[in-house]
Amino acid sequence: MEKFSYVSTTDTRRKFGLITLQSDETIEDDMRKLLPSDVSLLVSRVPSGQEVSLESLQGMTKHLTAAASLFPRGLCFDVVGYGCTSGTSQIGAQRIASLVREGTETNRVTEPLSALIAVCKFARVKRLAILSPYIAMVSTKLCKVLEEQGVSTTIFGSFAEPNEARVVSIDNASIISAATKLVKNIKVDALFISCTNLRTLDAVGPLVKVLGIPVFSSNLVLAWHMLGSKNPPWDLL
Repeated sequence: MEKFSYVSTTDTRRKFGLITLQSDETIEDDMRKLLPSDVSLLVSRVPSGQEVSLESLQGMTKHLTAAASLFPRGLCFDVVGYGCTSGTSQIGAQRIASLVREGTETNRVTEPLSALIAVCKFARVKRLAILSPYIAMVSTKLCKVLEEQGVSTTIFGSFAEPNEARVVSIDNASIISAATKLVKNIKVDALFISCTNLRTLDAVGPLVKVLGIPVFSSNLVLAWHMLGSKNPPWDLL
């Protein structure tokens, strides 16, 4: 055997970790579209049910630390994102951060709910319309947390679809149509389209033009918050 020498290089890009749901088919593609080239994105997955319920969302607490521990050993991430909006509302942002830090080293932990609260403060949003794929019971806690942060969420619409495999198949035209009907003749500061598995990025631009208000989605605000950007989130599109 001939033995060769080599030169080691150092990857100077920012290190981002993403813990996504086993059932999510959307967030990884979206993140790689939204994040700049100077970010290295590493992904782990957490077991999740095909049916979205309060029990299945809460059940992810048993697996989050293990999912975080599957990242390469020895890395210290700039930030780790947990990719579930409804799961965050049920588990709690602080609990998620604690569970993630037990499994990997990171300077920050965030998720779509904390990101949404931050973007509402950034854009001075007080009245928020929400479109979700899930039944109202799943989103009740989300609305409550936002209300506690001074964001009114009295306008809520849903596709009432509990099955993740069908959520990912909801098409762009359906999202745009539902969002347009939801805020028609209603005065709100912005629209939030919830769920990391819902394919929303291509709907945001057209909806902004039609509605004339800021439009956010779970993956858009999460990418923005992970980056710690001082620019508006829509600049990422």
